[in-house]
Formats: sequence, structure tokens, C-alpha cells
Amino acid sequence: MSDLTRQALASALKQLLQDKSLKDITVKDLTDACGLNRQTFYYHFDDIPDLIEWICVTETERILKDHYHYDSWEEGFRDIFKLILQKRSFVINIYESSDPKILMRYLFRLVYPLLLGVVNEEAINYPSVSRADKEFIAKFYTDAFVGLVLSWIEDGMKEDPKFLVSHLSKLIKGTFSQALGKYSKEGE
Repeated sequence: MSDLTRQALASALKQLLQDKSLKDITVKDLTDACGLNRQTFYYHFDDIPDLIEWICVTETERILKDHYHYDSWEEGFRDIFKLILQKRSFVINIYESSDPKILMRYLFRLVYPLLLGVVNEEAINYPSVSRADKEFIAKFYTDAFVGLVLSWIEDGMKEDPKFLVSHLSKLIKGTFSQALGKYSKEGE
């Protein structure tokens, strides 16, 4: 029942976003659309941004589950761009909301595990690199990717995602190993 309730609230939010701005949607609007009471909403979510994050994470975890490896991260990034294009009005409404950090947090939460998986896979050749250093490297690349996506959204999503991922790949191919090598105690 819990997932059904979450799905109902998610559907209601998506429906309301077709006619209203995110900042104009209230918890009461969502619960009225679902025939639920406010307490039911708060049983499942802290607030509307929490619901948005849940929507984003559940929809993207499904497409990224096989891309946490060095050989498939590019495909994962292409899939992220494709999903954003498919959910264009939803994403733009979130981006233009009163709190654009919602989208930034979502993208970070989405991309960081993917890149940490890539860094950890590459780190097999650098056993002395600490967990904190691997996490720092993954965070650095995540921040760069999130910035790229937010800039793309800001510019109206005009550039072809394949072009962006191709250029990103050229720019960072091999740099995971280089970064790990710089943090490696064997490299000192």
C-alpha cells in the first residue's frame, strides 16, 4: 500500500504541474487530488521537495542500475539526458521553482553513486588510495557533470545529449586513473 500511495501522490504532482507552477502547489492540492488526508502525505514525505526527489530517484535508479562501471558510465549519462528530455516540463518546472537546489540535489544523488562506482572500479589498480580520496574524486566529477546538466537545462536543452556526452568522454577519459595515481601512496 505504501508504494501505491507514493505513486498516487507522484502522479498527482505530475498532473498538477501541467497547470500550475511548483511554487503554487500545496500539500492540500496533492492530497485532494488523490482523495487522501494531509497526514498520509506526511507519513510518506517530509515535504513536496522530498516527493520530487523520490520521483526523480525512483525513475532514474531503474535506468542507471547497469551503468555503475567504467565501461558503461557514458551510456548512463546519455540515459540521464534522455530521461530529462522525456520529463522536460517536469524538470523545467522544478528548475524554475523557488528552490532550484531541489534539482541540483537530485542530480548529485543520482550521479554520485554512478561515478563512485567507476572510481572504485578503477581504484583496484591503486589499493593505497583512501576511501576519502576516492569519494573526493567522485564528488569532483559529479559536481562537474551536475554543472554541465544544469547549464544545459538553463540554455533550453538545445544541444544534443550525444554531443555533450561525447565531448565529456573525450575530456575525462583516462583522468580517473590519473587522479587515483596522484592520490596513490605508490606514486610518491
